[in-house]
Amino acid sequence: MKVAVVGTRGFPDVPGGVEAHCENLYPRLARQGCAITVFTRRPYVPPKRFVYKNVALQPVFCPKQKFLEALVHTLCAVVLAGKLRPDIIHFHALGPSLFVPLARVLGMKVVMTTHGPEYKRKKWNGAAKAVLRLGEWAGVRFADAVIAISEPIAADIRNRRKEITVIPNGVAVPALAASEEILKKYGIQKNKYILAVGRFVPEKGFHDLIAAFAAHDFSDWKLVIAGDADHEDRYSSELKKQARRHPQVVLPGYLTGQPLSELYSHAGLFVLPSYYEGLPIALLEAMSYQRSCIVSDIPAHKNVVTEAERFFAPGDVAALAEKIAVFARRPLSEAEKLRQLEVLKRFDWDTIAENTLAVYKKVLGYDRKK
Repeated sequence: MKVAVVGTRGFPDVPGGVEAHCENLYPRLARQGCAITVFTRRPYVPPKRFVYKNVALQPVFCPKQKFLEALVHTLCAVVLAGKLRPDIIHFHALGPSLFVPLARVLGMKVVMTTHGPEYKRKKWNGAAKAVLRLGEWAGVRFADAVIAISEPIAADIRNRRKEITVIPNGVAVPALAASEEILKKYGIQKNKYILAVGRFVPEKGFHDLIAAFAAHDFSDWKLVIAGDADHEDRYSSELKKQARRHPQVVLPGYLTGQPLSELYSHAGLFVLPSYYEGLPIALLEAMSYQRSCIVSDIPAHKNVVTEAERFFAPGDVAALAEKIAVFARRPLSEAEKLRQLEVLKRFDWDTIAENTLAVYKKVLGYDRKK
């Protein structure tokens, strides 16, 4: 089975939820016999990186510009995919899905994965939100099959299409890192820092986290926010200025691999204060390292975290500060760690790959050919 993939900037080691999803999913599908070609965005991947774990990476031109990048890249990629003649072309995210009808016109079978209603993100202006809504409509209306990464996302679009397959993001349970090189680099003490991971965009709520951290006396702790902006803007610049006013706030930038593993392994508390999420891989990762987590009270987090006491209202800085004060000094019990591992069984990447392959086979009529 030949599968073309559009909608991701690329991998490995390219930050982003869609990128992490694709980096974990497609090598597993390749091991199951699929010939995978991922159309990557040239500014984000090494120019001579053409294969990753038996997945073909095809770099395609795009401007590195927030509003045009995904659209220009996807248009070029769909035209190239038409020449490749795959059995399936798999679109990820709403912006790229604007070109689902074009793929259908070119004779391709289409699977579309929605990672959430991105038009709810505060970083987009009115015109961009309109394009994203149109992309959602085009994907849901014209794709041969639609996948949603969570039940709340699926519920949002079932009034337009009843048959939605829910296949979540996944996570692999890692071994805890023994090394502490990244901690030494930034003067961080093991189990004495709060960790957050993600892009510097308004809906992540990192401005609230810094304000909450500064509101209480955490003189022996630090706040580490691992991430950055894809495209520097007013919000990300202001967030960095806000962080610089507090010497106990550390911004190490985007991290992957061993440095990020070390930060997860030794964190005293993980916090995700988002206003909106699809299904946050960073939260799944924190739980896989068996970190104590507190999160904002939004549907995506309720899909993962089960204890009501670990929620706070998004944007409520005082409530967040109180939760930090309580949970920073309360390590996870063994019973809580076991509950986390039980929750994570729903997010196994091998199962996710098998379920995705089942969608492909259904679209191609394999079940009818038996």
